[in-house]
Amino acid sequence: MIERNKCIANIKAGYLFPEIARRRREYAAAHPETNSPEGRIISLGVGNTTEPVLPHIDAGLVNGAKALGTVEGYSGYQDEGLLELREKISSVFYKGMFSADEVFISDGAKCDIGRLQLLFGAGTPVAVQDPSYPVYVDGSVLIGAAGGWAGSGYQGISYLPCTAENSYFPDLSKLPANSLFYFCSPNNPTGAVASKEQLSALVKAAREKGCVIIFDGAYAEFIRDPALPKSIFEIDDAGTCAIEVNSFSKPAGFTGVRLGWTIVPKDLKYLNGESINADWARIAGTIFNGASNIAQAGGLAALDAEGLKEVRALTDFYLGNAKLIKSALQKLGVSCVGGDNSPYIWARFLGRTSWDVFAEILEKCQVVTTPGSGFGPAGESFVRFSAFGHRADVEEACGRLSRLKG
Repeated sequence: MIERNKCIANIKAGYLFPEIARRRREYAAAHPETNSPEGRIISLGVGNTTEPVLPHIDAGLVNGAKALGTVEGYSGYQDEGLLELREKISSVFYKGMFSADEVFISDGAKCDIGRLQLLFGAGTPVAVQDPSYPVYVDGSVLIGAAGGWAGSGYQGISYLPCTAENSYFPDLSKLPANSLFYFCSPNNPTGAVASKEQLSALVKAAREKGCVIIFDGAYAEFIRDPALPKSIFEIDDAGTCAIEVNSFSKPAGFTGVRLGWTIVPKDLKYLNGESINADWARIAGTIFNGASNIAQAGGLAALDAEGLKEVRALTDFYLGNAKLIKSALQKLGVSCVGGDNSPYIWARFLGRTSWDVFAEILEKCQVVTTPGSGFGPAGESFVRFSAFGHRADVEEACGRLSRLKG
């Protein structure tokens, strides 16, 4: 009989978010009072959007679906994405600096991250911010670019700590040469946003060391400080060393609709001068038949003037939630970052394990958070609070957090 894939066998049992869901179910089963309105569990954990898609963008989705029922409006496979959408993404987010064949439409940033690991293969060294979004690491293990669990991390992964002591930006002297480096800003989970000076240093280091940056900008539309870059391509020469992955999920409420994009510049080359863009086009055309045409119609609506107003309104709403959560934590004397240009708040509980803090907040407050250790070794003693929630739930949860006193 066929043996099990050794790469899957190497991955640590229990992806973070299903594990959180399991513990939540167990707690609820043991506490019948959670079935009452007063005792119900409120989640400030998983980063899943909660608010309805706003009217103009929703109309784009509806009209896209209706068009498929007509001869004139029907469309089939669109492997790289609708030309109009690719051109509009370049225009709206990148000031037209990329041609349509450098913009690839996807079914979400998470999916493209997995396909990018397939593009570079098992032989490419991998480095990640620590803490970081678990898929960067887990996907590397699944493709064979990393070995099994070794106590506090996976063999073969270079973890670059991002802590309060280094302002949540890695020591770039530790970046391995010729590696794939996953970098997220605004960061998930810490909420930290890299400055232009920091990203300039990152691009310089990547060029000197022959690295490719996979820049995850999924939360860029939450940035309100105009001095903070929303894209790696705001930095000179980034097109020679970076790929950017982005998404409509959080800014437009498309977590269930599924739509994203990846920028792969033509100036990005392998060591021998061959085109990475051409290989990515081959990957996309081989194992992916394109994002839903209905979702792409919604994406077009999100990028016109009225749609961009709705994106701003929706992200403002979640940032309002973040402000409430951060304020509630600060009143308790909890040290935290994020929540101003990001929907995540990274809260520190010195001397305690993340899962212990998770358990205490669940037991005392009936509020679900995300243990920081699930994002990497440097996440120990932290928990992540997510601002994705209904306002009334967030307000109720913030009131309950006062139970942590003493």
